[in-house]
Formats: sequence, structure tokens, C-alpha cells
Amino acid sequence: MKRKTFISVFFAVILLGFSAYLDSPYSFLNKNYAYSNDQPAAAVPAALEPSTDVPDIEERLVKREKKNGYIFETYEEYEVYKDKDGLILKSEPTGQTDTLKYWDYSKSKGISKKDR
Repeated sequence: MKRKTFISVFFAVILLGFSAYLDSPYSFLNKNYAYSNDQPAAAVPAALEPSTDVPDIEERLVKREKKNGYIFETYEEYEVYKDKDGLILKSEPTGQTDTLKYWDYSKSKGISKKDR
């Protein structure tokens, strides 16, 4: 019995060691993906500032309706142009809208106000 447990533990240690080797960057599976210290790291220059010509895209709530136990919210997409200080120069609608539909839990029949 002692010999069986020793053999089982030995093979478990060998299996763990082999799986750790396969997961390491020195494995034959990862040799094309491993990086060493002599290769430079990719970095973005810090001196570049983002362009102010590109607008930020925001969605704004346009309409909210309650129908048949559901709430419908309509959002419209806007292009927002900002200056270097973050102040909004202009805001233009794109015509793209999204509508969300979700259950109105405030009128749920199963939950009374005293249970909340």
C-alpha cells in the first residue's frame, strides 16, 4: 500500500512539473511567443497629445415612456467636439438612436412597499 501511494505521488509531481514546463515561456510550445530582456518593449510616446479634431461619441436620453409594465428609453447619439481644456465647443446629433426596453419593477404585483 505504501508503494502505491509513493508511485501515485511521484507521477503527480512529474505531471505537475511537465505542465508547468509547458506553461513557461521556455517551452517548445511558446518559443515563438516568448520575449527576453534583450528585446525592446513597445511603448507609446508620451509627448503626443490626442487630436482635438476627432469628436467624442455620447448617447443622451431623449425620451422615456411607460407602457404595459415596461419602460422604454430612447437614446440619441451625439458627436461632441471639445477643446484642449475639455470644454464643449459644439454638439451635433448623428441621427443614430437606440431604444432600451426593460421591466418596470416599481409596479410589480408580487412585491409590496413594506417588503422593500
